Amino acid sequence: MTDIKELLLSRIRDVADYPEPGVMFKDITPLLADPAAFTALTDALAEIVERTGATKIVGLEARGFILGAPVAVRAGVGFVPVRKAGKLPGATLRQSYDLEYGSAQIEVHAEDLSAQDRVLVIDDVLATGGTAEASLQLIRRAGAQVAGVAVLMELAFLDGRSRLAPALDGAPLEALLVV
Repeated sequence: MTDIKELLLSRIRDVADYPEPGVMFKDITPLLADPAAFTALTDALAEIVERTGATKIVGLEARGFILGAPVAVRAGVGFVPVRKAGKLPGATLRQSYDLEYGSAQIEVHAEDLSAQDRVLVIDDVLATGGTAEASLQLIRRAGAQVAGVAVLMELAFLDGRSRLAPALDGAPLEALLVV
């Protein structure tokens, strides 16, 4: 696992003062552009799908789509997007959550999840945990079971893991990298 961690870290670029002064943005686009690194990431996340017994993947807008869709194909499970409010057609379930300054809402098509589904949430980064927490609430409201959360990178200094723990209710949170 050390080799994959080194490979993934070597393909993540730090961008200072983006999107605002004082923020060090972790840019994963170089990782996505490198077929060996992107394949290694996809394989590592697919192993988590198998280990958790997930039958569906929820990808969080937008980088969770980029990571989750190929993992779903590799693992042979379904993919369900969770989007910002107003972006999905038809009937949806909506969940509000608090941000540092204000609030936001995400939605899912409830008919894409069932009581037989074990759902793994995939995203690129776990920061404060607000979006992931809201997605777990949506999954349960749709009647599905939570298999866990898997992320490429956890920003440990923001302590999203603590916020997410109650919503996980014993399901695993797996981060391939902790920075």
